Amino acid sequence: MAATIPPVNTQELIATACPKIGALGSAFYFIPATLARGKELGFDGFRFYLLGRGGVLGDVEPAVITSAFGYFNGPLVEKLWNDARTKMAPREAGRVYMGCAQDFGRAKFAAVAGLAEFCASAEKVVAAVHPAGLPLFAGIAAEPLAQDLPARAMQLIAVLREFRGSAHLIAVVASGLEPKAAHLMRRPEMAKAFGYPEDPFEATDADRAKHAAADALTDVLVTPAYSVLNEVEAAALLAGLAGCEAAVAA
Repeated sequence: MAATIPPVNTQELIATACPKIGALGSAFYFIPATLARGKELGFDGFRFYLLGRGGVLGDVEPAVITSAFGYFNGPLVEKLWNDARTKMAPREAGRVYMGCAQDFGRAKFAAVAGLAEFCASAEKVVAAVHPAGLPLFAGIAAEPLAQDLPARAMQLIAVLREFRGSAHLIAVVASGLEPKAAHLMRRPEMAKAFGYPEDPFEATDADRAKHAAADALTDVLVTPAYSVLNEVEAAALLAGLAGCEAAVAA
């Protein structure tokens, strides 16, 4: 009789995996290779980021991108999005940008052990996500996966990053916190980059309580998808993330 594989502690898995996914999934955004690819196409780094990441949603109005990204000041999005989409169709830019993520994986993850098992686990989580209310996730998850494992691993990490990011935006709004406040509390040094004045933001105790509630609700929202993994699959996911993290840091 085959041994029963014990269930995983999903909350521990989320607590360990999601911060790594958050950092790794954005690691290709502004590296020299990505910036150079954007420059070849006539973009500065931020316009390439906006059109590339949002391009999975298609040639939509700026308000749609503002809604999906959540934390950016609307007038900044409108200016950059409208300018960028005159240079390239958003869907094509989305595919080129995903190619940059895949190339990052090829450059960094070729020697990482266990990528096949990691990808299998990551794909199982992605397949378990209900996409309702998660437009950026749904868009990036619809892109065909790379066939080679290093590129596929990075693509899946980017997809899982958009999963939690989209879920967190829902949680922020549901917790009664303004997305602008959530952004300035988490990343005050990036106020100007997101289109806000650099005036100091003073969070209240109520803001901090809502922010903590949003973080907790985010964990609740992503739990069903991660709970499909058994202990062996969860270990493969964590081992793969640790290996990728070490490869990027090397």
